[in-house]
Amino acid sequence: MTNVVGVGSLGLMAHVPQRLDPDRRRRRLELLAALADAKSARHQAQPSRLRGARLRELIANRRRLAN
Repeated sequence: MTNVVGVGSLGLMAHVPQRLDPDRRRRRLELLAALADAKSARHQAQPSRLRGARLRELIANRRRLAN
């Protein structure tokens, strides 16, 4: 009786992720790297536009909170 797992235990509920096959894993990593590169390039190319958009969003949020 010492090996009985309680109903509320995570022992039975824990999800073990399946291993991806090597080709799929490699393609996934390449895609994630390409997305990260594109995101960093986009942020470096137009920082003033992004800064302006963030400021407009902050101003709009403050206006909403004030009303």
